[in-house]
Amino acid sequence: MSVAKKQYKRITTKSLVEMKANGEKISMLTAYDYTMAKIVDGAGIDVILVGDSASNVMAGHETTLPITLDQMIYHASSVVRAIDRCLVVVDLPFGTYQGNSKNALESAIKIMKETGGHAVKLEGGSEIGESISRILTAGIPVMGHLGLTPQSIYKFGTYTVRAKEEEEAQKLKEDAKLLEQLGCFALVLEKVPAKLAQEVAESLTIPVIGIGAGAGVDGQVLVTHDMLGMTHEFNPRFLRRYLDMYTGMTNAFKQYIDDVKSQDFPNENEQY
Repeated sequence: MSVAKKQYKRITTKSLVEMKANGEKISMLTAYDYTMAKIVDGAGIDVILVGDSASNVMAGHETTLPITLDQMIYHASSVVRAIDRCLVVVDLPFGTYQGNSKNALESAIKIMKETGGHAVKLEGGSEIGESISRILTAGIPVMGHLGLTPQSIYKFGTYTVRAKEEEEAQKLKEDAKLLEQLGCFALVLEKVPAKLAQEVAESLTIPVIGIGAGAGVDGQVLVTHDMLGMTHEFNPRFLRRYLDMYTGMTNAFKQYIDDVKSQDFPNENEQY
């Protein structure tokens, strides 16, 4: 069922709450640099996430843990310079908010001051409640993140679906309610059963954005490099590839090499 969309000149946290209330799904993608963000924003995406997934996608690390606050600021400031319309949410990286609410506030302020971003995202529930509350006292919008939380990968030991068992599902529901009560403006649910994700989304007034969480939530997020097919080793069930850029780019590079070697490039029209 199609829903008449309100036209937003700029997307804000308030816009996302309105979109949920109006039954309009929220579109969200990642970006880590100016050029990609310019294209994503120009296409009309609602939210850009400057994810700590830059640790994997841009730097080649196995996990998101190694990326630093200064590196996240570099990526986020590059993205913010490119955008005209969308909301930019920046991940607080591992070690900048867990267990120390003062550090969390300082990290969030640093991101907001040095990047021009619009909000921060933190992974976790009740265990980081104090950090979320302290950040919110400074007027900084916070997006929550439950389910599979990649910064806790060594705790879980696997990237498999979370909250399949009743005990963990119940905690997730309680944490989701808590994040809403604390004042988070939205919530990401990653790799949880679709039925549970829909139940959570329907129980909250704030929007729930899913990745591997089914269609019953209020929006979807994917890693842009994955959905464009620039990566090809990563094949989770939830990923839809809209292009095969890995093959297209590889073929283009090979053609360039052949043209240089054969002296076909540059031709007379491509020189001064």
